Formats: sequence, C-alpha cells, structure tokens
Amino acid sequence: MVLLSEQMFRYLGSMARTQGSHSEFTGPRIRAAAQELFARHGYAAVSMRQIAGAVGVQAGALYNYTADKQSLLFDLMQAHMEGLLSAWAAEEVPVDVMGQLEGFVRFHIRYNLERPDAVFIAYMELRNLTEENFAKIEDRRRAYEDQLEGILKAGVAQGLFQVPDTKIAALAVIAMLNGVLTWYRDGGRLSLVEVETLYWDMVRKSVGV
Repeated sequence: MVLLSEQMFRYLGSMARTQGSHSEFTGPRIRAAAQELFARHGYAAVSMRQIAGAVGVQAGALYNYTADKQSLLFDLMQAHMEGLLSAWAAEEVPVDVMGQLEGFVRFHIRYNLERPDAVFIAYMELRNLTEENFAKIEDRRRAYEDQLEGILKAGVAQGLFQVPDTKIAALAVIAMLNGVLTWYRDGGRLSLVEVETLYWDMVRKSVGV
C-alpha cells in the first residue's frame, strides 16, 4: 500500500477544487464532522481520512479549509469559548449580585446542555493542544471564569457571600455545573428548569448564603 504524504493530500485537494464546485463541502460541514468524531472517539483516535469520509470528500480536499487536524481542534475550542463569552455578555441579568449569580448558574447549565459535544471537547481535549494553542484557549477560559469570580467578589464585598478564595470557588462552581452534562437527559425525571433550580440552590448554599 502506498501512503500519501501530507503534501500530496494538499495537492489533490487543490486539484479537486479546480475541477468542480465545493458548495456542498463547506468549512462548517467539516468542523461539524470533526466535532462529532472528536467527541465520540477522542481527538487522538480520529484521522483526517475519517473526517473526510464523514463529509464525503477525499482527504486532500480538507486542506482547502484547514491546515491540519490540530487547527480543527483549536478552531472548535476557540469557537466554543468565544460563543460562550458572547452569549453571557448578551444575557440580561439583574443588577443585584444575588440575581447575577443565579443568572450565571442557569445560563451555564442551559448553554452547555445545548452543546454537549463542544463542551466535552473543550474540557477533555485540552491535553492535545499545542503549547501555543493551549495558552490561547486558557486565556478565553480564564476570561469566562473571571465573569463568575467578579460576581463572587462583589457578593463578598457586600457581605452576602462567605467565600475565602473567590478564584477557587469560581472553579468549583463551574466544575459542579459541568457535571450536569454527565447525567441529564431530555424527558428524564427532572425538567431543565427544575435542574437549574436545584443547582442554583446548591450553589447558593455553597457560597454561604
């Protein structure tokens, strides 16, 4: 069996691009296929050939849309974190600190449950990022964590929360909220609103309210 080099894949991809329309084989479709495969099998176990097969193109054609598999992973994580930050910034939350904390809890659960594959990859595949890409994603993660920590700091300053270390508390709260993804299913015993309310009660008690 003759194994084609990455350079040959790129050449074949450019040839395919000149020979026909790629209107069906868009970047979003490739990213969607990569996300599903990474979430199901893990980044390390998925090849570019598998991604290409899921989309229905030759492996070389992928290089018209992405530099390599690492770039795909980074793009997926970055898109998730930027989307998360933008969505939270657009949320209408109360001016009072207690309302802001409740709003964050409900938002985080709701947003993540709508995107389980993206969340799984964002947390479980960090180890497979290059050092440079890891630093960029960590910066976005910290920016999101800072949103929650800012609420906790304000609550402590107002005497509403009893939190000795707001950074650790923020990480602990987010970890607890992420746990919903491991067990919640639509049509289960609890509705989404009931789950949000239960977790809000636990978070409220954990900060000493």
